[in-house]
Amino acid sequence: MKISKHPISHALTSFNDAAKETKDDPQKKRGGNVHHLPASIWKKRDVETTSPLDQAIERTQEFFFREQLPAGYWWAELESNVTITAEYIMLFHFMGLVDRDKERKMATYLLSKQTEEGYWCIWYGGPGDLSTTIEAYFALKLAGYPADHPAMEKARAFILGKGGILKARVFTKIFLALFGEFSWLGVPSMPVEMMLLPNGFTFNLYEFSSWSRATIIPLSIVMAERPVRKLPPWARVQELYVRPPRPTDYTFTKEDGILTWKNIFIGIDHILKVYEASPIRPGMKKAMAIAEQWVLEHQEPTGDWGGIQPAMLNSVLALHCLGYAKDHPAVAKGLQALANFCIESDDEIVLQSCISPVWDTALALMAMVDSEVPTDHPALVKATQWLLDREVRKPGDWKIKAPDLEPSGWVFEFQNDWYPDVDDSGIVMMAIKDVKVKDPKAKDEAVKRGIAWCLGMQSKNGGWGAFDKDNTKHILNKIPFADLEALIDPPTADLTGRMLELMGTYGYPKDHPAAVRALQFVKENQEPDGPWWGRWGVNYIYGTWSVLCGLDAYGEDMGQPYIRKAVEWLVAHQNPDGGWGECCESYCDPKLAGTGPTTASQTGWALLSLLAAGEMDHPSVARGIRYLIETQKPDGTWDEDQFTGTGFPKYFMIKYHIYRNCFPLMALGRYRALKRQKA
Repeated sequence: MKISKHPISHALTSFNDAAKETKDDPQKKRGGNVHHLPASIWKKRDVETTSPLDQAIERTQEFFFREQLPAGYWWAELESNVTITAEYIMLFHFMGLVDRDKERKMATYLLSKQTEEGYWCIWYGGPGDLSTTIEAYFALKLAGYPADHPAMEKARAFILGKGGILKARVFTKIFLALFGEFSWLGVPSMPVEMMLLPNGFTFNLYEFSSWSRATIIPLSIVMAERPVRKLPPWARVQELYVRPPRPTDYTFTKEDGILTWKNIFIGIDHILKVYEASPIRPGMKKAMAIAEQWVLEHQEPTGDWGGIQPAMLNSVLALHCLGYAKDHPAVAKGLQALANFCIESDDEIVLQSCISPVWDTALALMAMVDSEVPTDHPALVKATQWLLDREVRKPGDWKIKAPDLEPSGWVFEFQNDWYPDVDDSGIVMMAIKDVKVKDPKAKDEAVKRGIAWCLGMQSKNGGWGAFDKDNTKHILNKIPFADLEALIDPPTADLTGRMLELMGTYGYPKDHPAAVRALQFVKENQEPDGPWWGRWGVNYIYGTWSVLCGLDAYGEDMGQPYIRKAVEWLVAHQNPDGGWGECCESYCDPKLAGTGPTTASQTGWALLSLLAAGEMDHPSVARGIRYLIETQKPDGTWDEDQFTGTGFPKYFMIKYHIYRNCFPLMALGRYRALKRQKA
């Protein structure tokens, strides 16, 4: 397969302000012949488009027509934090592949994200984050910025004020250890011999989440080798220690109590450290061979691993540590895959943590259908066919726990056959349901396979995780390595709501066993004051949106007390300006649930929730609709600085640049359709 960089929707990146476009910009023609509605349809709409609501909808539709790429998909930036790009700089230095021009652009990007106070954040407007700031500082040092540079001095003051390197998270310490700036003794053990554990054993790697597995296996190779690339004095960061480290600094802090799981695992880590220092490690050679083979087998034809930067970067590192040449096909393809995740302007390069073209396309398509673009419109047909062509037809890691399922489903990225997920799959199948394609039979067959796969991924407790079923060994989040608290992929209310919506959309009966168990799951996981926690979006507004839309599609009586409780919670958390917003801090402090600056995406979710609950005529809905209309820009878009997507709650937040436009369009479209039905 030829590896090439896919084009990204040009108006949907964080570089917009740095590169304003003119009316004559040739890139405006990117969408080819699919951008405009047929003249006959436009003539009809000229008569109908009289209200501010109609005009707002039409403006955003036109925006999406402009942004659709020639192949039929939409793809916007997935923005996270600067560690992703900082680690890219580190990789190049570790492998001896430094390109000074690219490094200069990446350093410029890093500096552009530093706050006035001198630190870097995990999300927009968030508090300074120690590990993120250490990684940015180290990357800038590697790029040639001296310690006495004003930006470095401010960052260093923040770092030392927070306790320095010894207080950093595990992954930051690993990157420092690669260069001899931190001792490998202070890194929690993840022995490669874990590859030899049988399926079903608590610490078997298939009990870890897919993202953890795809990262830990190559990383276990690196940690077994414990490589160190010595740095020149000017690049070192020993000044980030509050004081010279002592041997006791490399042990892990115990929590109160004696027989807690965390303390037990700290004790086990001490034992593993002794084992790892032994010259005799039975099974290590075999485990290394199995891990190496796993890494090679799990590389996609495009060069990706797992579709995420940590898996990709650590897999390249692992192969490099095993002696693979830089021009070896697996290494070369892996480096090219990372390059394909980059967005580059004249002055900056940013590496994305992941890419989301399937997710973006399905959401944009759903918004267009919801806002009554004709379902036989060429743009929608082309997007639907593009999605259908991306159905996964190969078995992935999910097969370990669901061996009898026929492969199907959709992924987040362009290609990631090992890891389809139920969230993307559900949205794709709902988005394409009514679109008129040339081969409806093929579409029906794909949907049938996809729904069967999704239902087969239901966990024993009635809920769904994203990539695996019954990935529920919560004890794994207690090991020292798990300081991101994200080593598992347990069922959550937002994904379970999505599956209820999928079943309801396709007419599954209310007494279907999967639906009955799912309904019980969401009832059991409702918060006492009404909302549902959101695993994959910020936060309680997101979870409540997913669940209420699922319950409505499923056919649940939306007047029941537990649903009215959720409605009351949403109404109570509407902001004075008529919109809704929720800060990322609500993951750390539930008292902040539903509170924060208004955003277009979260206002969309809240409105969609209330509409699903039958509240079309509620004053809160009218105020929310008015807010979206009044804050829409002339080009049909909305501004949104906040991060409203979630990678790992509390520790890794995401800004999907498509969210601020697709969800408002969905809400406005569904509101108008309900109004017409009532008229």
